[in-house]
Amino acid sequence: MRLQRLLNPRSIAFVGGRECAVAIERTRALGFDGEIFVINPRRAELAGLKTLASVNDIAISPDVAFIALPRDATPEIVRALRAHNCGGAVIYAAGFAETGARDLQQSLLAAAAGMPLLGPNCYGFINALSRVALWPDEHGLAPIERGVAMVTQSGNIGCNITMLQRGLPLAALLTLGNQADVDVAGALADLALDPRITAIGLHIEGLRDAAAFAAAASVANQQKKPVVVLKTGRSPQGARITMSHTASLAGADRLCDALFERYGIARAPTLSSLIETLKLLHVGGPLRGRKLLSLSCSGGEAALIADLAPAHGLEFPPFTATVAQRVAATLNDLVTIDNPLDYHTFIWGQRDKLTATFGAALGGGFDAGLLILDTPTHPAMKADSWKLTARAFVEAQRQTGARAAVIASLPEGMPPALADELSTAGIAPLIGIEDALQALAAAAMIGEQQSRALDIPEFLGNKDIMSHELEILREHAAKVLLSTHGLEIPPSVECTIDEAAAAAEQLGFPVAVKIANDAITHKSDVGGVALSLRTAGAVKDAASSMTKLGDRVLVERMIDGAVAELIVGVVRDPQFGLALLVGAGGVLAELMTDTVTLLLPTSRAEIERRVRQLKVWRLVQGFRGRKADEQALLGAIEAIAAFALAQRDRLEELDVNPLLALPDRAVAVDLLLKIRQRSTKTPT
Repeated sequence: MRLQRLLNPRSIAFVGGRECAVAIERTRALGFDGEIFVINPRRAELAGLKTLASVNDIAISPDVAFIALPRDATPEIVRALRAHNCGGAVIYAAGFAETGARDLQQSLLAAAAGMPLLGPNCYGFINALSRVALWPDEHGLAPIERGVAMVTQSGNIGCNITMLQRGLPLAALLTLGNQADVDVAGALADLALDPRITAIGLHIEGLRDAAAFAAAASVANQQKKPVVVLKTGRSPQGARITMSHTASLAGADRLCDALFERYGIARAPTLSSLIETLKLLHVGGPLRGRKLLSLSCSGGEAALIADLAPAHGLEFPPFTATVAQRVAATLNDLVTIDNPLDYHTFIWGQRDKLTATFGAALGGGFDAGLLILDTPTHPAMKADSWKLTARAFVEAQRQTGARAAVIASLPEGMPPALADELSTAGIAPLIGIEDALQALAAAAMIGEQQSRALDIPEFLGNKDIMSHELEILREHAAKVLLSTHGLEIPPSVECTIDEAAAAAEQLGFPVAVKIANDAITHKSDVGGVALSLRTAGAVKDAASSMTKLGDRVLVERMIDGAVAELIVGVVRDPQFGLALLVGAGGVLAELMTDTVTLLLPTSRAEIERRVRQLKVWRLVQGFRGRKADEQALLGAIEAIAAFALAQRDRLEELDVNPLLALPDRAVAVDLLLKIRQRSTKTPT
């Protein structure tokens, strides 16, 4: 644990003035009982403590330092602390790489010589577990023995999170600033090993080092430590010209998703859903499944949550006959027994009856039971009967041991004191029906990944790439090359335009004719493709019409009877290396964007699991009496992935579109391959 001393210090050095005084007060208020040293040669005392003139005057090697000096003075202090065997430092000052002063930031790293640094341009951190707040501002954290951790690149978002009154047991908050040294991956790797931390939330704008993040995610995965990410900056992949549909569909953001998917990291779309997910994970960890129970005294709320759940892959299955009878026995005959359950207000204010109803329903074997309850916080209203309802739910959960959460549809409906009471009782206090459902879906996804106990493949990144010239292989040559790895291709002949008709007669009709010019990647856009030609004359005319595009054509047997068309491709990313994309193909590939992305290497089982998430896979499985050979299709996808790995030192882009899913096989019809040619020169 590289950050052990920094995050859990027993001695702290504060170097600076006003900001240090605030941070000293915050640390004292949390109950820190270790040694504090203050370095400020211009003052006799700071925050009631006697100051030292120099780092060299500190009698011991401090575990951490908080440095709040002008930027130009900071590297020299860092160098002195490193010589004093300090365990790490927080650099508050701005004006480094974020303003273009990269040389100054490099001098900071050189001065640290391996000593961990948070920042620069960094607000610091709070560790309520170890009673430390190297934080020059207000915050709302209190001492705690167990809770969640948050890591953010933004100081202001960090400040906002400290103001929460939502029942989130925030144990540690790290702001990273420029990430000159400690980045998201480094923070995650250390936090994942702390048994006091129940779940980790990350707010990131991008991954500086995908391989380091993968290694840290692997640590969290091994520790079964749930991780949730709010990632901003959904930018396209790079500025290079895209040659294939695959490259345009598999952008950098999708590759991040593929990495998160591999390690069971949930992605939250908003800050509020991130917070709600962390609360749910803290209280009970990941979910076993997606079968939920909803309880409310309102048909409107029952309908609302029922409408929203399917979009998150969640369901409200009906009660079994036995459970339905038990629930009905606790309620008025006018109540319809269903899930979601509107239990009406006949038993409102009657704690024993509410407990009986809730207990009977929670005993139904659901993966989580939800009570929708907005408790008044308005000063003109009395909240007694609502609190009674919440406590009846707490008692029912205690009796059944069921996984449970209370959902307030609006923030005003969850009093902070009640949120804390519910959390202490083992019930997640969630705010917002949509955010709560996102949290439940995230917890279920993490649970599913953990239950699979996958042997996660090594993250290869962008290793082994050669620097030779790129070449777009002609379609015929590319198909022949992939066929050696088990990919089925149509019978075809590359020939001159004058030879096209004879080649078609040799292959058998119907045929397709395509221009064979490696400078033209999207042939149909320029009139370089003619399909379903059934006579030699039609072939001759089609080939002749392409004279302006080149002097050679590919004549290929048409493949009829496809159940579905898929796109299968591989793209290389500077950080993530090779990624496999599978989705709905054909001319509508980019319009439909029905795709999944997997990092390579991957496994047949993982390919199968992910492609079954595609909408187009419903056609493959069977629609209106027609279905494709699933195993042949999976084999073709696996063959493409195997080829990519075999050529990983030189493959740049591969695009099979479409891959035809047929009742008895899978055939690659169109193919683009961009590859680096190995040098034939003999080394001297």
